Amino acid sequence: MQKRVFVIHGWESHPKDGWFPWLKKELVAAGFKVFVPQLPKPDEPKIKNWVPKLNRVVGKPDAETYFVGHSLGCQTIVRYLEALPEGVMVGGAVFVGGFFKRLTGLEGDEEKNIAYEWLKTPIDLKKAKTHLKKSVAIFSDDDPFVPLDNEEDFKNILGSKIVIEHGKKHFAGYTGTIELPATLQALHSIAKYRRVQSN
Repeated sequence: MQKRVFVIHGWESHPKDGWFPWLKKELVAAGFKVFVPQLPKPDEPKIKNWVPKLNRVVGKPDAETYFVGHSLGCQTIVRYLEALPEGVMVGGAVFVGGFFKRLTGLEGDEEKNIAYEWLKTPIDLKKAKTHLKKSVAIFSDDDPFVPLDNEEDFKNILGSKIVIEHGKKHFAGYTGTIELPATLQALHSIAKYRRVQSN
């Protein structure tokens, strides 16, 4: 069975943003079936809109289903996993610039109100972990929004392997991140997929 990868963008983002097109191209070349859905109203992301949309896009998850999330996309994936029926297990996930604990550098009441919903709405990480075989969480040592202490929940509860990148800020296209090899390497490591070398 072909392995499926769902790449989930973050706040104020879209499927063609930053490193998503590069990652999709690399994964398709390696034999994965890749989906990069547009989530509703990315400038006003809401749990009630994003998680059900991911559920519809994925359909029936299985051990050949993998996820890559960026920023708020990481929370979207984990909240989706939390709600899966007992006994359903996905292959794994790669979390890039994800957070549960706190954010910094937010400007204005609108941004803070959006973030508040995601930070304060309860999420059962232990339950989500029961549906997740393996995961890797990637952080940047100079991320202006996601402090490194966010790694604790990924490491200690979700069991994620932690990777710290240097100077990648928030891994966004607008700061120049249009390729992200660490994400590709992480996905290959958890999916145990033989990489097809490109010419």
